[in-house]
Amino acid sequence: MAQAYMTDTGNGGSEPEPSGSPVRRRLAELRRDPGIWRRGILLASAAVLLSLVMIFHAHLPNDIGNLGSLIETFLPWLGLAVPLLLAGAVWRKSATALIAILLTAGVWLNLFGGLVTDKSGGGGNLTVATHNVDADNTDPRGTAESVATSGADVLALTELKASAVPVYERALAAAYPYHAVEGTVGVWSKYPLTSTLPVDIKMGWTRAMRTTVRTEQGEVAVFVAHLPSVRVKLNAGFTANQRDNSAEALGQALVAEPLRKVILLGDLNGTMNDRALSPVTSQMRSTQGAAGDGFGFSWPAGFPMARIDQIMVRGIKPEASWTLPRTGSDHLPIAARLTLKP
Repeated sequence: MAQAYMTDTGNGGSEPEPSGSPVRRRLAELRRDPGIWRRGILLASAAVLLSLVMIFHAHLPNDIGNLGSLIETFLPWLGLAVPLLLAGAVWRKSATALIAILLTAGVWLNLFGGLVTDKSGGGGNLTVATHNVDADNTDPRGTAESVATSGADVLALTELKASAVPVYERALAAAYPYHAVEGTVGVWSKYPLTSTLPVDIKMGWTRAMRTTVRTEQGEVAVFVAHLPSVRVKLNAGFTANQRDNSAEALGQALVAEPLRKVILLGDLNGTMNDRALSPVTSQMRSTQGAAGDGFGFSWPAGFPMARIDQIMVRGIKPEASWTLPRTGSDHLPIAARLTLKP
């Protein structure tokens, strides 16, 4: 027979203490705790602020140190704050903070939950890959041989050092009978290349190119670009103005492209969330977002934190997107399988 214990109610009477499991007793104690809604206001405020940053990141000002672009570059990582805030809410026994944090988790899942799942399909008749090989790479031959094992039909390399180009040419000659190099970027292909020319991205030297790949399904315009690097400086913030100007120039070149099927490969030094790349991202489709498995972070190679290397398409269906094994570069190579229709 269950025994009921009496507790003082504070008004001269008594009420039975709940019986049953410890969990039920603990929940009953929390329901009688008047501070459960008043505690943790700072935690709840932090969760609300985090939600607002994620929802309205496109409206954050870029006038001072390109703050908006800096946050957008690492936007998915804001989700790491959720478990920390959640632990604080449990420790403080705050229902207010708990509800706010759960809403923040919902915002993050709405923005990035689709990237966590595997969206790759089984189709595809063209595989492409791109890699910033790093001008200071001490093993260009090993890097070339590694990316060639990806089975890519079209391979783009950026940050090519002039003295290393012959090494890449020799290492890739057997797998890729056609190639073209313009400045510090190049394309190696199993299909013939025509109409190759540099693309002016307002840098003063060539770091972008355009070529036509004559596939079995028809001609495809392939652009390769390496946009200027960005830096985070204490006295200047996120210095990305030159990158942004080059993105505008690249966007104009893509607009002017007459072929219907277009592929953009390269190191854009920015993520798909960065509004400064909108001249490019607004007219191209990311293979990682459409058919990737996970976030596909590509930089830095030792502990990837952002996907600044991109494969983007127009008039082409992405089937799968993935990162390749690490080479002697500070970037990871990335690849994608695409479906071209005649």
